[in-house]
Amino acid sequence: MSGSAHNNRLGNAGEDAAAAWYESEGFEVLERNWRVREGELDLICGRYELVVFVEVKTRSSSRFGGGAAAVDWNKQRRIRRLAMLWLDRQDGFWPELRFDVIDVDSRGHIEPHVGAF
Repeated sequence: MSGSAHNNRLGNAGEDAAAAWYESEGFEVLERNWRVREGELDLICGRYELVVFVEVKTRSSSRFGGGAAAVDWNKQRRIRRLAMLWLDRQDGFWPELRFDVIDVDSRGHIEPHVGAF
């Protein structure tokens, strides 16, 4: 299997695990892999008046640190801009916003960073 195919499979498994975690916490997964020209949001989850924009980082090893460390200031800024684009296209009203990062290891273990930025 090529490295790209392996990474795609690993990433999809991580997003599946993260989506299942949010559902177990009472959230509805509103969007998965929402894409526009400017970029992509991994997961968008909602519960009551709260919408959560989720960056999922799946790592096959911790050799280079956890996935949350990869969400630097530039990535945070891009995620915020994408979130505003998504919100602009919605009919509903979401008075409460949150940005989470979910670390998933190759075994499917989840480490949520709630309100990461």
